[in-house]
Amino acid sequence: MDANHYKAFTGKGRRRRHTQMSEINVTPFVDVMLVLLIVFMVTAPLLTVGVPLELPNSKAATVQGNDEPLVISVDGEGRLYLEDVEIELENLVPKLRAVTGAKQDQRIFVRGDTNVNYGRVLSVMGEIHNAGFNRVAMVSAGPGKATTGANKDSNQ
Repeated sequence: MDANHYKAFTGKGRRRRHTQMSEINVTPFVDVMLVLLIVFMVTAPLLTVGVPLELPNSKAATVQGNDEPLVISVDGEGRLYLEDVEIELENLVPKLRAVTGAKQDQRIFVRGDTNVNYGRVLSVMGEIHNAGFNRVAMVSAGPGKATTGANKDSNQ
């Protein structure tokens, strides 16, 4: 017997009928990314602080930081809010200590409505500072950003 007769048994003489597909189908990936984009576009406006305020304008630069600040708001009637929860001034410091775990370097933003008494905002800031929190900043609408009823929540 010759050498060509044994090629059928060794597999060397056979041709491959099915080749593997070396392309990646990106259509499902694109579909998932578009759905995620739509979900984030819908939910992003809902993640802002929920107390509607008319913030004053300022030419100051935006404060940059890595940690998420706590937000304290004073509305037009002088009511005080820690994030979205209404709170009395006497209970502010104990709640801040409970939320921050007595971390004195926690950033705290104070948002005051344009129509609120300036002394009310200063008394809130004074209570926070007297409690030992030193990273306190005021929030304004920013340069050239006029606040209206439609965009009160989105300006910080």
